[in-house]
Amino acid sequence: TSLGGGGGGCEPVPLPCEAVHVAIVCAGTEASRTVVTLLKSILFYRRNPIHFHFISDKEARKILTHLTSTWRIPQVKFRFYNAEDVVDDVSWIPNKHYSGVYGLLKLTLPKILPKNLEKVIILDTDVTFATDIGKLWTIFQNFDKSQALGLVENQSDWYIPGKLWKNHRPWPALGRGLNTGVILMDLSKLRRQSWSQTWRTVAENDLVTQLSTSLADQDVLNAVLRRQSDLLYPLPCKWNVQMSDNSLSDTLCYDTKHGDAVNVIHFNSPKKLNSVNKHINYFKNLHLTFLQYDGNLLRRELYNCHTARDGDTQVYEDDLASSQDSCHSFKSSGNILYRSHIYFLPFCTNNHSNTAVTLVAQLSLDRLHMLEQIVNHWKGPISFALYLTDPESQNFLQFYENSALLKSRCDVGYHVVYKESDFYPVNFLRNLALDHAVTEYVFLSDVDFLPSLDMARTLQTSITNLLLNQPQRVLIVPAFESQRYKAAHFPDTKAELVKKLDLGEMFTFRFHDWPAGHAATNFVKWRTSTTPYTVGWKRDFEPYIVGRKGMVRYDTREVRVCGFA
Repeated sequence: TSLGGGGGGCEPVPLPCEAVHVAIVCAGTEASRTVVTLLKSILFYRRNPIHFHFISDKEARKILTHLTSTWRIPQVKFRFYNAEDVVDDVSWIPNKHYSGVYGLLKLTLPKILPKNLEKVIILDTDVTFATDIGKLWTIFQNFDKSQALGLVENQSDWYIPGKLWKNHRPWPALGRGLNTGVILMDLSKLRRQSWSQTWRTVAENDLVTQLSTSLADQDVLNAVLRRQSDLLYPLPCKWNVQMSDNSLSDTLCYDTKHGDAVNVIHFNSPKKLNSVNKHINYFKNLHLTFLQYDGNLLRRELYNCHTARDGDTQVYEDDLASSQDSCHSFKSSGNILYRSHIYFLPFCTNNHSNTAVTLVAQLSLDRLHMLEQIVNHWKGPISFALYLTDPESQNFLQFYENSALLKSRCDVGYHVVYKESDFYPVNFLRNLALDHAVTEYVFLSDVDFLPSLDMARTLQTSITNLLLNQPQRVLIVPAFESQRYKAAHFPDTKAELVKKLDLGEMFTFRFHDWPAGHAATNFVKWRTSTTPYTVGWKRDFEPYIVGRKGMVRYDTREVRVCGFA
């Protein structure tokens, strides 16, 4: 068995600058994260411009719009369509598949995609490419005048009645059926034959006996092609090698008898990479390679289709400056638009009061151990920005999955910024976390600080009394440090904290190496004060503050040595 690879041999390929159009239905946080691996695999092998068409819900649109705009890949375009516009077209179909209503949306693509778009490759989010997608695109040339749908045969016995278990009654299909993880769709032909009415009529008729779909759009498309087989162009199985629990892909497709390359791997089991398949580990390795691949490396120009860009001259000037200025890398780090994946993990937007506060902080991988402590102390919403490499983002994901505490909180936003220089863009991270705070008020903190246990609640009282009618005012949160990091040493009250200060167990923050940074807090007055008091600005004052989210942003030209959070 061999993976497809980038070699072309005598296989046809598109013209150098011909755009390949790809449509993907993507909804929710998890799909927005898993689809990135698919994108990486396509972009790694591609030799042509790619136009991606995402049919997505509000959540995925927000995430992917931000990610793709910061990825900045030459000769790649992303366009987003509101899934909400066509959900009603399919929501009437009872569906048992775990994808829910979004698993039916491929049926609506001739309607929602632009009328001037004639053909498109449709992909599930759980496929991974092992060759140039342009080779798949050229297969459209083989369609005859009636063929409009290119699909690979289903590689399990699902569509064979009574085969998997007694009394199993699947939807009608040709032979062992067809899998819709990879589809070549001629949109123009389908529109000319009133596609929307075609699939709807078939679905209504078969639902009388089937009652619901088990495999979402795949059941309906199989039923349509059973009745109108002239629409089908059978694709070679190498374009959709299926890794489901009951897959027969080895004997049907890639064993030594067939000797064919594997061009696309489809992890079409609900268990995905953990499906029960004897060759799963072999194909999983390819997927994991792209999962951890540095997405910044995909920003390369297409050597066979170079088009002049406004930035080309500037790139040359930057290279020249780099050779003449030993500090160029440091200076330019503050101007980078970093590839950023906001809401990397599930997040729920609750209805917060007008005085609720979001804790805002940033960190790198070496500070992951602080997350649980902060989440345990802070009971309000949180916005974290994490500076990670692609492999480190998977380490973070595993850390999260192993933490019952972190998984129990859905009001914590985790926003991954991918490493791109030798410096730590502290203020870029702060701004990103601040931008995605979900409340009117924010607490600008650092990941090394633990808030007092009831701080999220008590701050709301302070905001009501001191900030609601004072839009230019901020609250200063006094900061302290200790060499003792165990939770048992954390003071529960101000009286306990003052006692620890007197005993030398705690100090005002940076008391020993830079007292000017927090001297304006006036700790002498704070020790005895029972009511809030006003302090003025002083040079070098760097307080931790609570204020309105719309406050001025940090200067992103400040960067630090990488790893310093």
